[in-house]
Amino acid sequence: MIITRSPLRISLGGGGTDLPSYYRDHTGFLVAAAIDRHVHIVINRTILPEMILKYSQTERVTDVGAIQHPLVREAMRLVGLPADGLEIAAMADIPAGTGLGSSGSFCTALLRGLHALRNGNPSAAEIAEQACHIEIDRLREPVGKQDQFIAAVGGVTCFRFHPDGHVEYWPLRASSDTLRKLEQNLVLYFTGYTRSASEVLREQDTKTKAADQSMIDNLHFIKDLGLKSKDALEGGDLRGFAELMNVHWRSKKKRSGNMSNSRIDEWYDLGLKHGGLGGKLIGAGGGGFLMFYTEDAEQLTGAMTEAGLQQVPFRFDFEGTRIVSGATPSPALRPAIRRAA
Repeated sequence: MIITRSPLRISLGGGGTDLPSYYRDHTGFLVAAAIDRHVHIVINRTILPEMILKYSQTERVTDVGAIQHPLVREAMRLVGLPADGLEIAAMADIPAGTGLGSSGSFCTALLRGLHALRNGNPSAAEIAEQACHIEIDRLREPVGKQDQFIAAVGGVTCFRFHPDGHVEYWPLRASSDTLRKLEQNLVLYFTGYTRSASEVLREQDTKTKAADQSMIDNLHFIKDLGLKSKDALEGGDLRGFAELMNVHWRSKKKRSGNMSNSRIDEWYDLGLKHGGLGGKLIGAGGGGFLMFYTEDAEQLTGAMTEAGLQQVPFRFDFEGTRIVSGATPSPALRPAIRRAA
């Protein structure tokens, strides 16, 4: 039996510029953090002449092509494993559709486990690229590369997405004290709304491909905010970072009428009135988690709890996608960072 896990993530600035429809022409940039809420994959060898797959549904198949779960089907094809004598189960600390990058975490955890079955040990970047290939190239989902890469490498990390598809990444150069305060003062509240990231992102992807100038200008602005967020965090200016969150959210809402709704807007305003210095909705939009930066978490959580929102505590995860049982974990293999000219 092999057990793997991948962290979920929060975006700290620049989210949305990791889609191929944008970075292939303009280069993308964002800052993201992996958190200690995970997707777990359990893979077990059995003597049965079939594959048993357990997630929100249960499948029993004898052929890879018959697998209904698209990520599992394409991961099995990519690694080259047959659909017999295998049992795979998936569990998550947070349900899918909540804006924390669960599909990227699922795919990277699954690939890590399937490769381990064949005694393979791809690097973190290779696992991330394979997950991107599955979601973007094979399944044609209108998603970006952020989720797969931050899940695979972990940490609080800066990413640059080059037009040729290469992803450059490096740890945010913030002091340990800044990271400690950031972790302590960021809070997440579940709105109760779930949605498909692909559905929300499709409008952005379609408009960008059509060279819609308002969408491209919006993403240019978001990328600039990502760079400013990086500078604020590296300079220890956490209040400045918090204000950039507010600017980011106001700009992000302009991308689509489905980005928010009246309830989410009310909760956001409530948070800012009760100790939130900055806030935004995490992920593609339309639901999921509201994230605030606050120096008075007690007041803020009291107000949000009274409004019916549940807080989900977290810490940063610096391990990335890893094997936790069933094989000898090895240190993360990170390729040399290729810096832009």
